[in-house]
This record gives sequence, C-alpha cells and structure tokens, in this order.
Amino acid sequence: MTAILAEPLSEVVAAAEKLLTRRTGAPVRLVDPVDLGGSGRTIVLRVRVAENPFSLPRTLVVKQVRETSKKPGARRIDFDVRDHSTVDVAFLREAVSYQFATALATESRPGAELLAYDFEARLLVLGDLGDSTPFASLLKNADPDTVTNSLMAMAQALGRMHAATVGREEDFTALLRRAEVAHCGDVVAEQAAASLETVPNLLVEHLGVDVAPEVLEIATRAGKLFGGGRFRAFSPSDLCPDNIIVNDEGVRFLDYEWGGFRDATLDLAYALVSFPACLCSIDLSYERARAMTEAWRAEVVGMWPALADDDFLTERVLDAQLAWVWLSTYLFLPEDYSRIAAVRGHQLSAPRADALRARWESLATFAEQSGHDVIAEHASLVVARLRERIQ
Repeated sequence: MTAILAEPLSEVVAAAEKLLTRRTGAPVRLVDPVDLGGSGRTIVLRVRVAENPFSLPRTLVVKQVRETSKKPGARRIDFDVRDHSTVDVAFLREAVSYQFATALATESRPGAELLAYDFEARLLVLGDLGDSTPFASLLKNADPDTVTNSLMAMAQALGRMHAATVGREEDFTALLRRAEVAHCGDVVAEQAAASLETVPNLLVEHLGVDVAPEVLEIATRAGKLFGGGRFRAFSPSDLCPDNIIVNDEGVRFLDYEWGGFRDATLDLAYALVSFPACLCSIDLSYERARAMTEAWRAEVVGMWPALADDDFLTERVLDAQLAWVWLSTYLFLPEDYSRIAAVRGHQLSAPRADALRARWESLATFAEQSGHDVIAEHASLVVARLRERIQ
C-alpha cells in the first residue's frame, strides 16, 4: 500500500469530501490517501478524516467505480431515479448489499459499515476495518493445523452471517426495488444455469465422459439452489480468498458486487471445492472438509434444525459441491478465453488444469467418504480423464 496524490485518485477524494459534506451539512476534509488496490475499473482508498464535525471515524475507505463493468456477463441499466445517470448494475447491487448488511446488528455484520453512498458518482464510503491479514496469506501457512483453523473460522463466520439474515430476503428485495435493480438477473446463477446445459457435452467432447442420468438428476437439483432452496440467507457471492480478511474482530468479507440471497449451503460448498471462480488450489482433505462443515453447522443449526441430520446435511453439501465443480468446469475446461478471462488469479493460484482437477478430486473424496457412490464414481472418472489429458 502506498500513499497517493495523483489524478484521477485525487478526484475520488474530492468526490468523497463532497458527499460527506452534503451528508453531514458541514465541511469534511480527507487527507493522506492510501491505495488499497482495486480492479482495473475500481479505485479503493483509505483516507484520514482531517476535519471531523460529526464524529466520523478517524479513517475511512472510499470505493469508486470509474467505468462501467467489463466482466463477461455483466449488464448495464438506465437508472433514472432523481436524475441519476446510467449506472453499473454491479455497483448498485454492492451499494444495496452494504445497505442491507449495515442494518444488521453490529456483531452480525459480515464486513464494513456503509457510511455514505452516491449512485450518480458510483461512490461508496465505508468504515475502515483497520489493520488486517489477507485470508489468502493465512492459507499459505506451512502449518496444516493453522490452515485448518483458518478455514474453520471462515466457515463459522459464514454461518453467523447466514443465521443473522435468515428470513430477511424481503428486506433485501425492497432495497433492490428502490435501486431499480430487482429485475436484473444474478450473474452467478446465470453461469450456473449455463453450466447445467453445457457441461455434459463438454465432458463428452473433451474427456470422453458420458454423464449418467442419475448424475444429471442431481446436478439439476443442485442448480435450483441458486434460485430457491429451504436454507436461503444473504451471501456476498464472490467469496474468493482475496475478498476475505481477518482482523481483530475475526473473519470479514469484502466486495458485495453480486450480493444476494441463495441457499446457504452454496457458500459452504464454495470453500469446500477450493473457491471455484478463481484459480485457487488448496489442500482440502476429507477431514478438513468435515471440520469446516461442522464449524458452519454449529452456527446455523439453531435456525435450521433439519441440518442436525448428518445424512441430510451431507446430501445438501454434496449437491452444492457438484454445482460448483460443474461451474468451474464450465469456466476452465473449454478453450474459451472469454470465460477463462473472468477467472481471477492471486497468491494461491495454480495452473488452470491443476485447479480444475483438484476440485474434482475434492468432490470425489468427499462423496466416496460419505458413501455417495453415484457422485463418487462420476467425479473419479472425470479425475482420471483429466490426468490423462495433461500427460
């Protein structure tokens, strides 16, 4: 992180000062901007509040989307409330998600507090989560027990977030309607639906693997978790390790661009198959996966007593794992660079073929150890063909 003064970064500071001055009714001056690193289209800064008329925190985080989204599958809409200009759907969903999360009790809030926002300027002002450790760094620790404990802590934090947001989907939807984005689709759900249609043919074409009717039935059932399910709760959706930090308050989640409600088992399974929307490859043994599952269940079983049944929970988690592994296959297997370009890399990254094979291996192991032969046989055959393919 480095101190920065140059344009257009100073413009972001000026926009935040203007927003906070308008909000508080008194001049606000922000100084000492520090670049926290954003994507190509986003600037994220930490600033110090030099003039603080209404007891703002000493430091703030300012995030501004400087251009419309170029992510594959992202959409634009015309936002015409109070004469706002065309705004990126991803920004609007993030603003709504932060509004929703900020309304939760402080101890249940999964990330930073939203202090101010400006739809027209595509600007968010957030509370500063302070000094923190990137979750990806914790997962690179040489001590396997430390890695397991970090993953269990993340699973617990997911569970607390889920338990705090059960039954509040109508509140979230009302915020979406106010921002006029309720009608816009969930990009992740759309990709999952595309994988259901595409992956069976991909497996035949690229690996010579026919998908049995029983597997197709399970995959179809799993795909419904994105749009329904008995265990719906809020999710930031983009739960890759570079969007997770650990500070004095515990595990915190960042980046809510695709935040929304879905079946909570999808979030747990996302971690169990090594974060399928990025190039992660983490050693996820069956024992480690079970420890994460138990840590998550301990937080949510009071809200969802049905999850106390081991067989029922295992089936739900396996369904969700299959959905994510198929989505990862959709992104990774074909030589389709428009899809591959959507996959992020970071310090946990592995070659694309290795990351994909590791996800199928995790699925095969979890299914075999859990006694689910249909998924175990399907996943083991894909693993074998993937190994042959790269030899």
